[in-house]
Amino acid sequence: MEPIYGVRPRRGRPRDPEAEPRIRRYAVQLLLERGFDGMTVDDVAEAAGVGKATIYRRWASKELLANDAMADLFNMEIPDADTGSIAGDLLEVYRTALIFANSERGLALIRLAVAEANRDPRSAQIYRDVLDRRIELTEAALDRARARGERVRSTADPVVMVEWMAGVFVVRALTGRPMPPPEDAERLADVTLRAILDGWSGSWPQTRSESQLAHREFGDPADLS
Repeated sequence: MEPIYGVRPRRGRPRDPEAEPRIRRYAVQLLLERGFDGMTVDDVAEAAGVGKATIYRRWASKELLANDAMADLFNMEIPDADTGSIAGDLLEVYRTALIFANSERGLALIRLAVAEANRDPRSAQIYRDVLDRRIELTEAALDRARARGERVRSTADPVVMVEWMAGVFVVRALTGRPMPPPEDAERLADVTLRAILDGWSGSWPQTRSESQLAHREFGDPADLS
């Protein structure tokens, strides 16, 4: 564009590509420290080093910001798994969920959910949305298993599959008992698989993470032949 009367048009500040993940990160941190009521958009903006308008351009309300930040945290900490079998998928998800539940941040988040969900409907909605997302992923895993010909029972219920595991975390948080360790992933996944698979034998496939670890440590198995 040619300048008008010798005056060049001013350009806006370049968009910060790291702003959104930084805002989400500080939103989660403040939620864990203060709860939903104590977290403010002003404080998130100050912590993230952005203007409040930057946040409101992306999220229309504090509720939407908190919801998005928590969903992003869970997706990052407990990602979906597609290992080629429903047993492998569950084992990988359970293992990562147990690692998260035993971490300082994960335990703080579970305790916050227990404390806040019954007190504030807005907080309860955040955690319902997180669980609904996990239910959708579990339903997709069951659909993939059926498409592969795995003997998934018609009674397999993705809602129950998600809520029973979440219930273990909630009960442990309420009673102060330690979370099940990551080494319990096979035992807990076995409970689910016996309920949803006909003929489940307890024979575990190698998960993707285990395969990648073995490759990093020992190289390609073909090189050993």
